[in-house]
Formats: sequence, structure tokens, C-alpha cells
Amino acid sequence: MSHQGQFPAATLTFNLRPGIALGQATDAIANAAREIGLPSSVIGSFQGNARPFQDSLGSTPILIVAALIVVYLILGMLYESFILPLTILSTLPSAGVGALLALRLGGMDLSVIGIIGIILLIGIVKKNGIMLVDFAINAERERHMAPLDAIREACLLRFRPILMTTAAAMLAGIPLALGHGTGSELRQPLGYAMVGGLALSQVLTLYTTPVVYLYLDRFQQWLDRARPIRPRPKRACIKWRRSSRCLSHPVACGELGHRLGRQSGPARHLVPEPGDLPLV
Repeated sequence: MSHQGQFPAATLTFNLRPGIALGQATDAIANAAREIGLPSSVIGSFQGNARPFQDSLGSTPILIVAALIVVYLILGMLYESFILPLTILSTLPSAGVGALLALRLGGMDLSVIGIIGIILLIGIVKKNGIMLVDFAINAERERHMAPLDAIREACLLRFRPILMTTAAAMLAGIPLALGHGTGSELRQPLGYAMVGGLALSQVLTLYTTPVVYLYLDRFQQWLDRARPIRPRPKRACIKWRRSSRCLSHPVACGELGHRLGRQSGPARHLVPEPGDLPLV
């Protein structure tokens, strides 16, 4: 009798039919175990390639959240803002939904390769938001445009670069999705995830990103109005004029004029205006 740890164990082996992923096989075995109604004293677990597959699925949400946090921190340091990175990250949900829909239509489960494709989309799709937000910010700061006009012009002028880069990435994923041969079932989820995510994000980015940008800009303005304004300390102010006669010491007056960037000679000095008093 073979044992696993301190318990007697029996091993059941299985193979995969062509076109069936490992995730589908593990789900089918788990459903069969529930339908049989095994007693609580019987504990089932996967070994071999199925064991690391299940372990990787358990750590996948943590991996995706960590990737999003890292991207948010980098964008926050780049734009020196807590709000603008949220506008750029708003392009990612549409890519994730597109990838899941493509895998669903292709009859594939969310395997490790599909998850790698979704993580790959995080780096590809966010460039659409970066192109739009970066152009809009520069238009607001340099040309003093309104947020609505700035983001609208960004959509018009950045449409071609966004379309070209997205088309290039999609054309690179099509051979992975449609390829056949040895090992093609391993590459197909990556291709389906890339093509589906990029296609849906391309359609929705030019509509969702401006809306999110404008609403977050209004939210930033509301935060600025709600923030209490600290009173500035009053500073002393004295008006100075040139005069042929210095009312103070001529050496000190000449040094003061030199510090102010003015030339003062023996006959022209800086003196305070009559009646001007420092403001305290």
C-alpha cells in the first residue's frame, strides 16, 4: 500500500485529448468528484503538472494587483499626480474584458498562458491612455486650453498613432491565435487574449478615456476648492526711487542698489519714497 505522508493513497492518472487544456481537465475531475459524493475522509489532490498549475492560479490575482500597483506608482511619479494615473489605468478593464471574451469564443479556459496575455495587455494598452493624457496636459499648460478642448484635440491628433501601434500588436498576435502544429495549443490562448483585448480596447479607448479624464479633472478641482487655503504671511514692502541725494548712509545705499541689480554712483542713490512705510 502506497502512502502520501501518513495516509494511504491511491493514484489515478489521466491524459489530455487534443485541443483540451489542463484547466478544463482539472475542472472536469473536480466536478466528477463532487457528483460522486465522496466521504469527508477521502481527500483528493493533484500531482504532477496539475499541482503547479493550481498553485499558479492561486497566486494570479496577487500578481495582477501587484502589476497594477507598480504601474500606478510609476505613472504617479512621472506625472506628479495621484489623479492622472487613474485616467490611464481606466483603459485596462476594456482590454481584460476583450481578452476574456476572445478566450470564451475560442473555447479556451483562462490558463497560465492566457493570464500572461492579460498581463502583457497591461503594458500594451496603457500606451493609448498615455498618448491622450500627455497631449492634453501639455495643451492645458502651454496653450492654456480648457480640459474639454484639450482632450478632444488629443483624440483627433493621436488617433492615427494609437491605431498604428494597436494594429501592429494585433497582427503579431494573429499567427499565435490561428497557428496549428506541435505546441500550438500552448500559444493559442496568448494570441486570443492579445487580439481580443487590443480590439475591444481600441474601440472603447477613444470614448471612455476622455470621459474619465474630464470627470477626474472636475474631481481634482473639487478637491482644490475643498482644501482650506492657508493665509500667506505679510511681508515688508518699501518703494525705492533714484535721487541725487541719499537720505541714508551713501555706502549702505550703494550696496543696496548693487544688490537690487541697479547701478548707483556718487550722485544717484536709492532712497525710500516719502511717506512709504513697511507693511507688517
